[in-house]
Amino acid sequence: MPPGYRFPYGHTHTTQEEVYVVVRGSGRMKVDDEIVDLREWDAVRVPPGAWRGYEAGPDGLEILVVGAPNLGESPRDDVDGQRDWWTDA
Repeated sequence: MPPGYRFPYGHTHTTQEEVYVVVRGSGRMKVDDEIVDLREWDAVRVPPGAWRGYEAGPDGLEILVVGAPNLGESPRDDVDGQRDWWTDA
């Protein structure tokens, strides 16, 4: 992600959990109402049902996202998203 960019959608999963690993750069992640600072090689586990979003720091952000369990043929059935979920207001 480019420097200072905030992903425009927050999302949650009914059954899938995810782990976000920072490969390069820095940023912040919002999990429900908690904001977590991110640095290279940090990992954040997000359980099913928790809302999540992320933004890049001044040097950008590269993340690897791993999800489980396999959602099969209809992965979109497990996700709910909301535009502008993370606001500073």
